[in-house]
Amino acid sequence: MGMMKEFREFALKGNVMDLAVGVIIGGAFGKIVDSLVKDVIMPVVNLISGGQVDFSNKYWVLAGNVPAGATLAEAQKAGTVFAWGNFVTVAINFVILAFIIFWMVRTMNRVRRSEPPPPPPPAEDIVLLREIRDALKR
Repeated sequence: MGMMKEFREFALKGNVMDLAVGVIIGGAFGKIVDSLVKDVIMPVVNLISGGQVDFSNKYWVLAGNVPAGATLAEAQKAGTVFAWGNFVTVAINFVILAFIIFWMVRTMNRVRRSEPPPPPPPAEDIVLLREIRDALKR
């Protein structure tokens, strides 16, 4: 029973709950960034490059008889392939996510700095002198 109590105290600490919320939000945010890359950025890259750039089906054949123009799934069934296109897509997702997180942290740091710090509490001797003054007034 002692271990269950210890586990409950650990699991319900603020840091663990904050981490859980961060992981859940991070997963959802990852899907948003994935959609941003796939649905917004890649069409712009295709427009700029003047062609159909689709990194997801880019690969190099390492072994096997892979027909020319085969999709990645067909190539993987026919032989050993080095699927570098998916890695490029994931790397683009990472760069975008890191950039967005950088801007979020930078903005939060600016907001924190703009709030004036609370005034420091008066020194102990000042508090004591005020108490003496108030006692003398009475």
